[in-house]
This record gives sequence, structure tokens and C-alpha cells, in this order.
Amino acid sequence: MILERIESPSDLRKLSFSELETLAHEIRAYVLQTVAETGGHLAPNLGVVELTIALHLVFNSPRDKIIWDVGHQSYVHKILTGRRKQFSTLRQYGGLSGFPKLRESIHDCFETGHSSTSISAALGMALARDLDRDNFSVVAVIGDGALTGGMAYEALNHAGQLGTRLIVVLNDNEMSITKNVGAMAGYLSRLRTDPLYHRSKEEIEEILRRIPNIGPRMVKAVERFKDSIKYLLVSGIIFEELGFTYLGPIDGHNIKLLHQVFERAKMLSGPVLIHVYTKKGKGYTPAEKNPDKFHGIGPFDLKTGVPYSKGPAPTYTQVFGECICRLAEKNPRLVAITAAMTDGTGLSNFARKFPKRFFDVGIAEQHAVTLAAGLARGGYQPVVVIYSTFLQRAYDQIVHDVALQGLPVVFALDRAGIVGEDGETHQGLFDLSYLRSIPGMIIMTPKDQNELAVMLANALDYKRPTAIRYPRGNGNNLVFEYKPESITPGQGEVLREGKDLAIFGVGPLVYAALEAAEQLEKDNCSVAVINCRFVKPLDEDLILKWAEKTGRVLTLEENVLAGGFGSAVLEFLTERGFRGEVARIGIPDCFVEHGAPDLLRRHYGLDAQGIVDFVKAKGW
Repeated sequence: MILERIESPSDLRKLSFSELETLAHEIRAYVLQTVAETGGHLAPNLGVVELTIALHLVFNSPRDKIIWDVGHQSYVHKILTGRRKQFSTLRQYGGLSGFPKLRESIHDCFETGHSSTSISAALGMALARDLDRDNFSVVAVIGDGALTGGMAYEALNHAGQLGTRLIVVLNDNEMSITKNVGAMAGYLSRLRTDPLYHRSKEEIEEILRRIPNIGPRMVKAVERFKDSIKYLLVSGIIFEELGFTYLGPIDGHNIKLLHQVFERAKMLSGPVLIHVYTKKGKGYTPAEKNPDKFHGIGPFDLKTGVPYSKGPAPTYTQVFGECICRLAEKNPRLVAITAAMTDGTGLSNFARKFPKRFFDVGIAEQHAVTLAAGLARGGYQPVVVIYSTFLQRAYDQIVHDVALQGLPVVFALDRAGIVGEDGETHQGLFDLSYLRSIPGMIIMTPKDQNELAVMLANALDYKRPTAIRYPRGNGNNLVFEYKPESITPGQGEVLREGKDLAIFGVGPLVYAALEAAEQLEKDNCSVAVINCRFVKPLDEDLILKWAEKTGRVLTLEENVLAGGFGSAVLEFLTERGFRGEVARIGIPDCFVEHGAPDLLRRHYGLDAQGIVDFVKAKGW
């Protein structure tokens, strides 16, 4: 196999174009085989095989810098940069990350995990190069979906203004995770499908070159005329208006053509944008037919493309999707907003049933939140459904546009807590902390799927900024029962009584607390378990009652300890003069690496055994 001979990008330059095509087929097969076992971002990586080969063929990494936007299309890059033998450990604890990582390789020059950042980072590196009077190339590889994020345009605008030598490769596959939305998607589609413009340019140049003696000079003289043709035939050449030299669109699966265009781009001064079109999921029929399903997928049967079962219990996402539809049937003023995550957040059915009340804004979390604020001012009840880690990008909008005005926007934070194999950039471990400091915010976290349904129904009745954060994956209830009941903001519940220790928990970890309490009972430690349900406001009377009754308090949360639920309980008890012992279990001051969620919870003491060990270590 040719792939076995590739230890670094320099080995690519020893191969013919025919051999490089064979290598592309081998890499696709290798990626497929591995991701079928480990899970991961399959469709994006199948689509960039030839593109990645051509990039490393032309650019001399690590001297030349290649920055991958989002980073979930960097698997081929990892294979070509000396990590082929470790690729089977992809997304496994202690193994390769699914995203670029500085600690893994000198070829990973910038860490990414959220969208639309690559051009900004690349421009910064290019400016640093210029200040150092160096001359290497800097390349940002950005997907068309990332162009729905405003940060990308801020960087394009700045790069065009400065005129810095920079190459942006726009990988256009008409998809982010689901089908792209917005005016830019339509614009790129016109560029892809308008042969008249490209044919006219070539025909004009060919006719002029045939004129004896003066032909070549006329080609240069009418360059301005060709630009006029360009503006006439393709409306709004936005990239050139922003100061970029535009090349493309070109076939992103043609290695030889990519090689030629990249070599040309290296010779140009100023910023260049190369428009490459690719097919997401290329080479694997199930992924080509359903690229959104195979964008990020768990282990699956390679022959059929069917994911392996994750268990009989319904997921929190499924339950949320069912509940919001039920609520929307009774409430005509309920609207749903998401940021390019229709399927991932469970809103697909809502989008089909209530298309006029559904808004997918693209990868634009800031806009999503302020859009919700505007809808709320217009008398509607918006539910903003975004992964916890992505809502971080809209913090200012939550504070100023929603909370400051006391608007009744509900934030449904999917993938909260430990997410798992996607690692540091995707763990939802900061939301309790970054939301708790906002005045007027209600924060809830359900212990199971049934409680999620209750919380969602109540959140709409509170008529205040409210956040519900819930985890990825299956819940503790095997059967979902839709039985909404009224909950007063802050109202907790006692799940188990005890006299020696009170565990105050939020979220599914209360089930681990119950299990731990059963084990500790065998050692003559009587443990009360209270499901606080609310991080803000707290059920102060309930907390104080059980704290004074037991004299020992342990808080439990799947969030960073700094500023989270445990901090709230500790602050409250201190203010009330509680003189007993208080301890907290949560995520310490670190970023949580990738790995199976259960394994990570065990590592950080967030399972039943971890709680037991902690209590015994305290001598309680």
C-alpha cells in the first residue's frame, strides 16, 4: 500500500499524480474503517481527501501554516503528518483528538473546535510573519457553512483592508452539519453552477491571443474589460470587493488541478481566496446520501451504515424535540431558533410541523440570541436551542439583549456537562458558571427525561430569561412519560432522607448520589439526597434545613467548580452563618480531554464510587 509509505508530507512529493489518486482511495478506506469503530466526523473528512493531499503537496508544513476551521475535517491531515499508526486511537481516552491539537504534532499550528475562526487566526499568523520579515505561506481552510458566522466576515474585511499575503481555501460542499441556509449559500451556489462566466473569460482570452503581434498585449489591456464581464455575468463578486483575488470554483477532488491552482496562489501578492467545491461523504454511499447523519456519528456497521444501538432509553434530545412540538401545538406564539443544528438539537419535527415558527440562523449564535430578543419584544415566546459549548459565543447578547431587558427567552442547552469523545472544545462544563452571574436568570437542570419535560413546560410560564441545561445521550428513564406539573422557581425535592450527610445535586448525577448513599449506608453513614433542580434561584429553606440537620454538606455538579452550583450553595450557607462542613465535587480548574463520558466521570470522581471514595477520604 502506498499509504504505508507516507510518514510525513514530504513523502507525497515522491509520488506521481496517478499514485496520489491511488493514495486518496486508500486513505478513504482507512478513514472509513477507523471511524466505523471509533465514531467521529466521517462525512467532512471523506470530502477533503484530495484537497488535503494537494495542500500538503504544495505547501511545506510545518514551515507553511495550515489552519483548519472547526477542525473536524482534519483526519486526513493527521494521517499525512505522521499519525497514521495512532489513528486507530482516534477520540479514545489517551489517544488522538478528533481536532487539531498543539501537543500532538508540530503540523497542528492552531487548535480549533468552534466554527468561523480560521481566517482571523491565519491573518494573525500572517501579520506576525510580516513583522518578522519572514516569507512562509499561511493557509486557512474554511467550509462554506462557516461563512454563516459573522466572525469570518470580520476577518475577511480586515484581511482585504490590510492587503496581507494570505490564502483562504473555501471548501464548498453546500453543507455545514445540515443544509446551509442564508444568502451566502445561494451566492456560492450561483458561482458553482454558472458556466457562462468561466466560459466567457476563456473564450475572450483565447480570441485575443490569436491576433498576431498585438494579441498578448491586448490580453493585458482588456483585463479591465474582463472584469466588467465578470461583474455582468456573476452578480456581486463579494470576495474581490473585499480585496481578495478570487480563484475558482474548481473541482476539489482533482489533485492535479488543485496542485496547479495552489502553486499559482503562492505566487500572488495580497490575500487570495480559492473556491473549491467538494462532495461531503465522498466515496461512501450512505454518507453521500445522508451527509448530515454522517457528519458526526458514533460507531456503525460499515456494510450497512447503520449506527450501533446506544440503549433502549430515549435521549434527552429526542424528549426535548417531542415536548417542544406538544407545547407548540397549544401555544401559537412559541417559536424555536437554532444555529445550524436542526437535527442535532431535536428540532427536525418542529421545523416540519411549524415551518413559519422555526428559524435556523446558520452558525451565528450571537444573531440567534438577539433575534430571540426581538421576537420576545414582539410578543412571542422564543426557545433558543443550542449546544452548551456553542452558547458561550453569545454571552454578551444573553446579558445585554435578553437579561437586561428581562425578556422571556428560554435557552435550551443541549450537550451540557461531559460530552465525551469530541474533547475540550465541546465539553459543556461552563454554562452554570457563565449564566449564574447574570441578574434575573433562572437556571434549571433535570435529573432525567421526564423532568426535562416538566422544566420546559414551566420555563415558558416563568416569563423570564430561563436556561435549561441537559446532557447528551440517553436518560435514566427507560420510558418517557409526558406529565408536566407546576414547579415554583427554585423548588427542590428530597429523594432520600438521612442524618449524617446531605448531598445536594443537580442533573443526572443525583442518581449517582442515590447509588452512593446506598453504599455508604452499609458503612453506617446515613445520607440524605436532595435534587435541587435549580441552580438559580436556590431552594434556600430546603438547603438550610438539611444542612443544619446533618451538619455536613456535599454538592455535586457536572460543571466547573469555579462559580458553579457548589459555589452558589457555599456562598448561601456562608451568608447564613452555617458552621458545619461543606465540600464540593465537580470539574477542577482544567479543560477536560476527550474520552468516553463514563470513563471521564470516573476519572473526575463524578460516579457513585467516586462519591463514596470522596466521602470516606473526608472521614465522614
